[in-house]
Amino acid sequence: MTISRIDPWSALKVSFLLAVGIGVMTVISTVVVWNVLDAMNVFASIRDLLETLGSAPLLELIQYLEFGRVVSFSIIVAVIDIVLLTFLGAIIAVLYNLIAMLVGGTHITITDE
Repeated sequence: MTISRIDPWSALKVSFLLAVGIGVMTVISTVVVWNVLDAMNVFASIRDLLETLGSAPLLELIQYLEFGRVVSFSIIVAVIDIVLLTFLGAIIAVLYNLIAMLVGGTHITITDE
């Protein structure tokens, strides 16, 4: 059997669904990691360390480790990931089609057991 062409529209749909799955996993894993670090009092230890150093600019940095900001950043990364991976899947399908026209496609062997 030979794979001589991949439909770019179907590649776009499949890559979109895979990218959404990766995006959801990214957001969920961020929430889980943040909750584990918070349960281990990592953020409280960092805040205590920065208070003992007494530096006001460093104390302002701790606000970027708040749950809402971390999850918001994770969602933004997930949306960018979805857009990029979706279009990358379609572009790869088009490039494969161009290369398959030159070399005839990819030959695969399927066995029935």
